[in-house]
Amino acid sequence: MKIVGRVVLVLLSIAVLMVVLLAGSVAVDYALGAGRIERVTNTILPGVNGGPDVRAYVARPSGPGPFPAVIMIHEFYGLNESIVSKADGLAAEGYLVVAPDTFRGSTTSWIPRAIFQVITTQPEQVNADLDSVFAWLAAQPEADGARVAVAGFCYGGRASLAYSLHNSRLAATVIFYGSPETDPAVLQNLPGPVLGIFGEADQSIPLENVRAFEAALAQANIPHEITVYPGQPHAFVQDMAGIRAGGAQGQAWEQMLRFLDSALKQGGAARPGQPGAYLPGFDWRYYLMLVYEHAFGTASHMH
Repeated sequence: MKIVGRVVLVLLSIAVLMVVLLAGSVAVDYALGAGRIERVTNTILPGVNGGPDVRAYVARPSGPGPFPAVIMIHEFYGLNESIVSKADGLAAEGYLVVAPDTFRGSTTSWIPRAIFQVITTQPEQVNADLDSVFAWLAAQPEADGARVAVAGFCYGGRASLAYSLHNSRLAATVIFYGSPETDPAVLQNLPGPVLGIFGEADQSIPLENVRAFEAALAQANIPHEITVYPGQPHAFVQDMAGIRAGGAQGQAWEQMLRFLDSALKQGGAARPGQPGAYLPGFDWRYYLMLVYEHAFGTASHMH
């Protein structure tokens, strides 16, 4: 029994040490990351309803407006150069793009801190900051406030869906491999068409969940386009360099451009929504599987 007790004590000590080391690594990464957000943002948007200002990267198309607009939400790493490149790429297609920092000054390339950022950011806070972004867009003469979509990647995909259920004035929603909602009673409140892009080899989002999402959108009578890209892992749409290289990344990007053209430029299938208090909880399985995918090399490392 003494041997068993010692083994248990050693295992507990190792577990405690791992927790301490992870917590310490998050603190170190935070300290080393000073100035990261300033390097990837170029605009400070005023907060609404007493909320704080929101840092963002704004990409403007050339020529006269008003332009259709897209709110682009980053992955769980936070606002970074990958999202900035995508914002610039989308602006080149004639959209005014705002990529806000929804983690309020925090961004990283370290997975433990990325998870910490999500855990410590409440959905209510994200929606409030996105309200500030939407209000700023609506006040810009170069933006058409009636033609605003939201698009997001990974964490941002889920946040995009949640914000569309919060803001009934949005014209369309784009979800890149975000954890989906499968309740038709919830989805029926969406204000416009939905594009969902997923990877077949994404272990964090089971294909049955994607199909359930698609079925629920159909049951809720929401115009939608759901595509699963064969053999692709999570976060397979990386940055504009990868998109321009073609393959699945380029195909997914072109699919989004066609969708946005129909929903925003051509005035497609928008419908009135019913804003509600949809605040999804933290999806532990989703993020645990993301950690697993990154640890064993099955997810895209540009995520």
